[in-house]
Amino acid sequence: MEAALTREETDAGTIAQPVRRAGGADAAAAAAEAIISVRDVTVGFGDKLVLEGLSLDIYPGEILGFVGASGSGKSVLLRTILGLNRKRAGTIRLFGVDVDKASEAERMRIDMRMGVLFQHGALFSSLTVLENIQVPMREYLDLPRRLMDELAVLKLELVGLDADAAGKMPHQLSGGMVKRAALARALALDPDVVFLDEPTSGLDPIGASEFDALVAKLRETMGLTVYMVTHDLDSLFSVCDRIAVLGQKRVLVQGTIDDMLASEEPWVKSYFRGKRARQIVRGEPAGA
Repeated sequence: MEAALTREETDAGTIAQPVRRAGGADAAAAAAEAIISVRDVTVGFGDKLVLEGLSLDIYPGEILGFVGASGSGKSVLLRTILGLNRKRAGTIRLFGVDVDKASEAERMRIDMRMGVLFQHGALFSSLTVLENIQVPMREYLDLPRRLMDELAVLKLELVGLDADAAGKMPHQLSGGMVKRAALARALALDPDVVFLDEPTSGLDPIGASEFDALVAKLRETMGLTVYMVTHDLDSLFSVCDRIAVLGQKRVLVQGTIDDMLASEEPWVKSYFRGKRARQIVRGEPAGA
C-alpha cells in the first residue's frame, strides 16, 4: 500500500489527494502506517460525554481537516491527543507508541515531535515575539541564548515575518501576524506533526488564503503532517488532503473532498453542498 500523495486539478484549484489505501484484511496494516491513531476514545466532563467511541487515523505527510458543528468536541479531541484532557476509555498511539504505556522519556520525545498553534494564537502577552518562540526551546533544550535568538529569527522568517517583529509584544501585532508568530513557535523544535486549531479564524479572506498557502508550503518543504481543526470551507477545499467530520460524539464521515460532496449524511450534505460551498467549488453565482 502506498501512503504517497498525488495532486488533482479541480474547479476549486489544486488539491492534494491521498492515494487510496486498501481496506478489509489490510486494515490493521493501514492503521500501523498512521502517525497518530485514535481508537474508541471516550472523553467527558462531569456527567456529559463529549466524545464516545471515536476512532481516527492521521497519516504521515497529509493535511487532515477536522470539521464539525460548533461545540461538537473538535478542540476537545485535539487537546486529548496532546494529553491536555483525560480520556475515559480508548487508546491513542503517537508515532507508534501507546501514550498510556509510554515512559517519561518516551513521552518527552513524543512531545518534542509535535507543535501546536492554539486558537487565537495564545501568545504569552508579557513576552516578546522572540521570547514566545523560544518557550519550547527553553522547555526541552539546553541551548545558549545567542543560538536560541538565531533559531527564533529563522522561524520568524520561515513563516513570512520580518526579523524586526522579534522585539514586538503580542499586542503590537495584527491578527495575521499573531497567527504567524504562533506558528513560528509551533515550529520551534522542527516537529513532525503540527496541530492547528482554527488557524484562519478572525483573518480576512486574503489573510486566510495566504495562511493556507503558507501551511501547504511548509508541508511540502518540511515534510510536515498537519492536523487542522477548522470551520473554513476555503481551507477544506484548497489545502486539505483528507477531511474528517465530527458529529454525534464520533467521526461520522472521513475521506477526500469528493467524498464529502457525495455524502448523504445530513450535516455533511448541508455543510459541503450548501450555497457558499457551491460558490467555492463551482463558481456559481450567489443566487444559484
